[in-house]
Amino acid sequence: MKNSTKLVATAIAAVAILFGTTNVKAQTKDENPWRLGIGAEAFVPTGNLNTISSFGIGGTLRLQYGADKGLAYTLTSGYYDALGKTVPNTSLKYNSFGIVPLKAGIKAYFADNIYFGAEAGAGFETATGGSTKLLLSPGLGYSSKSWDVGARYENFSGQGTSYGLVGLRVAYGFGL
Repeated sequence: MKNSTKLVATAIAAVAILFGTTNVKAQTKDENPWRLGIGAEAFVPTGNLNTISSFGIGGTLRLQYGADKGLAYTLTSGYYDALGKTVPNTSLKYNSFGIVPLKAGIKAYFADNIYFGAEAGAGFETATGGSTKLLLSPGLGYSSKSWDVGARYENFSGQGTSYGLVGLRVAYGFGL
């Protein structure tokens, strides 16, 4: 039992030293690692969502922390609106379908300004009786000092249903 206690204490000390070192590096950087991006979204629904919508729009805010030159951590939220399409053989339209995404993720840069992104979180359906879905989203993008353009696939699953979207996000970002 004493060996496991020593192991845990050593691990905690190592993590504390790592975070302490990271904080010192972050404070000596010329550029603030925190950024905020305001994005416009356009997407094509897939899966079950495609039956009621052919196109969607939205807006997102993304808080980003640049851990180092090749890696950033992200928190993203906003609103997606899958616009209702016309019911086949009628003049009626499906209602729009709203989703509030809440995602945490990473951006890993593998070339100058080009990144692979991965996010996971929850999608909250805004319709009466809507449910909360598990949200998983891989993507690719390009970012500069002020602009971020990314393409991604998002999958929403849970409560016996799943659907997705193929989306494009164009965002303006700035340091905090």
